[in-house]
Amino acid sequence: MIVTNTPQNQIRKAEKADVPVIIALAKATWEPTYRDILSKAQLEFMFNEMYSPASLETQMTSLGHIFLILYVQGKPSGYASYSEKPDTNGVFKLQKLYLLPELQGKGLGKKLIEAVEGQVLEEGGKVLELNVNRYNPARNFYERLGFTFYQEEDIPIGEFWMNDFVMRKELSPASR
Repeated sequence: MIVTNTPQNQIRKAEKADVPVIIALAKATWEPTYRDILSKAQLEFMFNEMYSPASLETQMTSLGHIFLILYVQGKPSGYASYSEKPDTNGVFKLQKLYLLPELQGKGLGKKLIEAVEGQVLEEGGKVLELNVNRYNPARNFYERLGFTFYQEEDIPIGEFWMNDFVMRKELSPASR
C-alpha cells in the first residue's frame, strides 16, 4: 500500500517480503549513525538483536510494528517503523527512523515522519513518542519537527544499556 507518492519519492508500507530491503538499509545506516556513540560490541549486539530476519518478522507480526519504506527515484533509501503502545489511549511509538547517510539533510527524514504521523492519525493516534540516544544529534532534528522532551529512560539490552531521552509530539491534522 502506497502511503505517499510524488514524481521523485514514494513511501509505502512494507510487507514480510521486504525484510531483506530493510536489512540492507539497516546495514547501510546503523554503523554511521551510532559509531561515535556506542562501542563496536554494543553496535554489533544491538544490530543482531533487532535486524535478523526472524526479529524483523516478529516485529511485523507479533509486536504489530508497521514499517514504511522510502524510495527515492525508485531506490530504497530509508525506513521508519511505528506501533501503538498498549493501554495508552492513543499513544504510538516511532520505533525506528533511518535514512541513507548521503540523503540526510534533504528533507526526506521529515517526509518519513510526516508519513508516520499521517498513518498514526488515521489509526486514531493522539501522541507520537520516540526514544533517542542522549548523545545522538538526531535529537535536534526531532525538536525541529515539534517533539519535546518527556523523560529519560535507561533500558538494559543484553549486557549493555540504552541511555535515551523519550520525546513526544501531540498530533492533530494541523500538526502535519
